[in-house]
Amino acid sequence: MIRSPRFWDRDVDPKSREGAPLTRLMLTPLAAIYAGVTANRIRKAEPLRLRIPVICVGNISAGGTGKSPVAAALRSRLSDLYPGIRIATLSRGYGGKLKGPLKVDLDRHVAADVGDEAIMLSRGGEAWIGPDRALAGQAMQDDGVDLIIMDDGHQNPGLAKDLSFVVVDSVAGFGNGYVIPKGPLREPVEAGLARADAVIVMGTSEPPSELGNFANPVLFAQIEPTGTLPEGAYVAFAGIGRPEKFFDTLSQSGVSLADAVPFPDHHPYDKSDLRYLRDLAKQRDAVLVTTEKDYVRLGTDDRRDVMTFPVQARFKDTDTLDKLLASVSERLPK
Repeated sequence: MIRSPRFWDRDVDPKSREGAPLTRLMLTPLAAIYAGVTANRIRKAEPLRLRIPVICVGNISAGGTGKSPVAAALRSRLSDLYPGIRIATLSRGYGGKLKGPLKVDLDRHVAADVGDEAIMLSRGGEAWIGPDRALAGQAMQDDGVDLIIMDDGHQNPGLAKDLSFVVVDSVAGFGNGYVIPKGPLREPVEAGLARADAVIVMGTSEPPSELGNFANPVLFAQIEPTGTLPEGAYVAFAGIGRPEKFFDTLSQSGVSLADAVPFPDHHPYDKSDLRYLRDLAKQRDAVLVTTEKDYVRLGTDDRRDVMTFPVQARFKDTDTLDKLLASVSERLPK
């Protein structure tokens, strides 16, 4: 299965064979170009300022930090704090054939249309897609949305942001600290944190040392299951940024894992994948289980005998979170 290079990880000795010192040296010019292009795009942009507030949930490392569950949790929290306010998420729509901007309709759209993240988010509230964030934000405002929660987009300058959260995985941290392709970063840590109003550390491990000089609030949250699975053995599979996080969550919740199969992020499952997984489950005398994000990418027939393990992001300090969210309240309808 495809995964990010081992030398991207934070726990690898850069001088060791796993650290691939020669490969990293060769990739240094490309990383500098990538970082320069990103910085130049952000510096030269003229973000569209909407009449309604925009909250961005982004990251600095590529994939697997938990942005979508955080976006869903923020939408839920804001709905509790400001009842009657129309709140919607905005995703790029990665993996979908429709470009938008459009509002996701579960009666009409599937993951192949709008992407798995948008379908998953639409199950808990209003969700929109649009790779052109300014165009999509304008369409949402025109449609009557009162507040936008942008799922990803910390490096996208199309929309002016009223509040920017950067989500960091406590285990993966910022990887080896280098920009793509030399490392997992979309931009240098210092540059990304400089535009963040707060950092959300996901997980129970110690926060990355790079946050030591971060002057704004650091919040802590973790992924928790919202239900339980029947007793028995399970074969888990997942095509998300860090599949091992899902497998660990299952094990920590007391689920008996007979096997675990990782796939690349946003993997489009085909018949051969499901045949392999079902054969493996039969060999292990187990039941297949996957994430909600993976489940929505499966065809209707392929979902038979596959269980999901729903999870949610839960914040430890809601008081600090509420104070941050209150900063956008002045721009909400009275």
